[in-house]
Amino acid sequence: MTWLVTGGAGYIGAHVVRAMVADGRQVVALDDLSTGAASRVDGAPLVVASVLDRAALDRTISEHGVTGVVHIAAKKQVGESVADPLLYYRENLTGLSTLLEATRDAGIDRFVFSSSAATYGLPDVDMVTEDTPAVPLSPYGETKLVGEWLMRDCATAFGLRSMALRYFNVAGAARPELGDPGVFNLVPMVFRALDAGERPQVFGGDYPTPDGTCVRDYVHVADIADAHLAAARALDDGAASATYNIGRGEGSSVLEVLDVIGDVTGRDTKPEIVDRRPGDPARVVAAVDRIRDGLGFSATRDLAEMVESAWAGWRRRHP
Repeated sequence: MTWLVTGGAGYIGAHVVRAMVADGRQVVALDDLSTGAASRVDGAPLVVASVLDRAALDRTISEHGVTGVVHIAAKKQVGESVADPLLYYRENLTGLSTLLEATRDAGIDRFVFSSSAATYGLPDVDMVTEDTPAVPLSPYGETKLVGEWLMRDCATAFGLRSMALRYFNVAGAARPELGDPGVFNLVPMVFRALDAGERPQVFGGDYPTPDGTCVRDYVHVADIADAHLAAARALDDGAASATYNIGRGEGSSVLEVLDVIGDVTGRDTKPEIVDRRPGDPARVVAAVDRIRDGLGFSATRDLAEMVESAWAGWRRRHP
């Protein structure tokens, strides 16, 4: 049995490939390398192709005997999705539809889908459960939610069994060479500011939180990979479709993250407080009891481990 991991040369995808290979599973990665790097793929063959390329999908599925799919390939920047929604709907939804057609025609019935906490929008709750209303605020979040609906409809139409995994705030790296190459998330944004000799910017210091800054649920990318592996195992064992949050179930404020970054780097992380960004909720923290009970998965790595491993990766790329 072989699992196809789309986006397998990317930040999250490469971690998933390595986790599945380490578990003794046959894996083939598929990536168009628009943001991924072939050097990240270790222990599995890499097919350089887009999920929009039906012929490449059919060929990969046939040649490698694919029996399950982990779909990670997607565009994922909220701001970019607002500026270019057509790109996001084409890449994220037409790509998903093309991939699902290929899996249906090949008789593949197990599918793990990388979704996002962006599906929830601005949840006004202490803990975000999988039943919290999903009201996304960006084309990116919309494509993830519609993708979940599409898989649900495929279950009705041809028996697809799928796991939708809604990530919260991903950070860290299992190895320095697998670090996040982007600078769109808080931790690498702070690293960039520190290297530039600038004070990190904090958007809003007057939120109704203990220290006035936004609270988020940060989860190590290696834990994200372990959750994908747990979902694949469950589907191999005959599990039914489900939707799960992936987080730690505890929040950290922006100032708390800056304090940890200061401890790890030895740098002064005193921030510049600037105006709030429109649409930033005060608190978004995952309820994680459902994935613990359903898949036996719990995140094990703490914020310090995320920052330490992210810093090692950053220093590798920016010596």
